Amino acid sequence: MHTRTHLARAIPWAIVWSCLSVVTCYAADGSTSLAQAESDAEMSTISGDADNPRRHYRLRDPKALDVERAEEVYAIARAAMGVGYPLSGSVVARDYQNWRRYNSAPYLSASHGNHYLNNYANQRALAYGEFEAAGHLPVGAVIAKDSFSVTNSGGILIGLLFVMEKMPRGFNYVSADWKYTLIRSDGTLFGETNGPGAERVEYCIACHLARERYDHLYFIPIEFR
Repeated sequence: MHTRTHLARAIPWAIVWSCLSVVTCYAADGSTSLAQAESDAEMSTISGDADNPRRHYRLRDPKALDVERAEEVYAIARAAMGVGYPLSGSVVARDYQNWRRYNSAPYLSASHGNHYLNNYANQRALAYGEFEAAGHLPVGAVIAKDSFSVTNSGGILIGLLFVMEKMPRGFNYVSADWKYTLIRSDGTLFGETNGPGAERVEYCIACHLARERYDHLYFIPIEFR
């Protein structure tokens, strides 16, 4: 069952459909249909069980975008994100678009499901902009990464909002007290460390453990800093 909403301030023929993610049919000539977009939005089975995934759900064969086009698409997607993510009731989902964006343009991340990412951080995470020299971020630091892809038929697929929040000492020893929260495009919660769906974000902790030297943080590719 799909729910349809309209993109605020977006081009007239843009339509958002909420399911596991959002497919926006944005072809300029109006010829791209919902069915075409959905048929192109094929997800790999490599992630495993939906209730206990091994990694981020991966889109097969996403459309490659140059920097200019990625920014154009993101301008459309960002409007929908600003409506959908906050339906979760999360303050981060509501506010993150007002924070500093640390990447110069959306960048493709295979480790985040072949989606284009944008990295935002709040004032408590100001040192994040020093990247590998950032050291350990303080309690209250928050990193938010929104995500989108484009299918080969021209559909915009809005992915998860990935959130890392540094919690007080003792919150979770294995995660170095980072709380991972994943929010779907329609505002529903996918999972949260020590909260609902915690088992669905265990792979986040496992992946970021490889970055223990850098306070469990991955950073933006050098060419997009």
